[in-house]
Amino acid sequence: MKKKQWQGWGPGEQAEQHYLVQPRALAGGGDVRHLSEFLRASGWRDKSKPGGPLHMESPDRTVRVAYDPYVLPGGWTIHGRADGANGEWSAHLGRQAPVEIVAGLTDALTRPRSAHAPNVWAPLQEQNWHTRFEGENYVATSPDGTAWMQYRQNPDGTAMWWTGAQDKQGNGWTANFTPNTPMHLVQAFSTELASPDPVMRPRGASHTARRSAPGRYPSSPPNSAPGSRPASRPPEPPPGPATAPEAPDRAPPPAPMPPPAHEPAADHDTHHPDESQC
Repeated sequence: MKKKQWQGWGPGEQAEQHYLVQPRALAGGGDVRHLSEFLRASGWRDKSKPGGPLHMESPDRTVRVAYDPYVLPGGWTIHGRADGANGEWSAHLGRQAPVEIVAGLTDALTRPRSAHAPNVWAPLQEQNWHTRFEGENYVATSPDGTAWMQYRQNPDGTAMWWTGAQDKQGNGWTANFTPNTPMHLVQAFSTELASPDPVMRPRGASHTARRSAPGRYPSSPPNSAPGSRPASRPPEPPPGPATAPEAPDRAPPPAPMPPPAHEPAADHDTHHPDESQC
């Protein structure tokens, strides 16, 4: 595959000072092209209209990814079509959800599914997130208390994944996934949510995350080689706590796992995600 040569910044684009900011969950939305250019290079169809919302479709037309910042509350919608025994599923993420975290899920849509059974909580626990049961719900909160992930089981029998991040001033984002969202996709999301790595943002993009290591970069990523990552989403959230749940003083129960945290392993390494999630 022939690599494309960057010919310089595009019309009207200038070098702009960027910073490494953390925690990444509070870094702000970021450049949508971090996600869309990777999908496009992976063979996804860009069905967006000029000047309109982003709308991309998987090569087999079973998954759609959309980003609409022009409506309220606006944000990301990822929708998987029902296919055989697999039901329809969807994920909705707010506009301020960092693109690097959203891309954890969308990048996984382009890769063969692992033969290992997914575990949503493992990446969080590896980064010292506090996991425990709270009534019927299973909750994980980040060490600094700003981000959370929760599997919610409602009194009416319905269930969902609920996640997000929020600072002390109430700035942040939330996201929710239907309970039948393929677990390997939810795990890919939780991996990026828990990652301690900072992300690049221009000055003023985030008012809550800490910044360091300034440098000058183009205001948008240059053209990339196909399949490479450029340098560096939704209904109202369900009723829930206004801030990330605080960890209790007592230790969490020994490695509890709610029923949806695992799904059967793939039969072999070459099973494509589009074949099992929609």
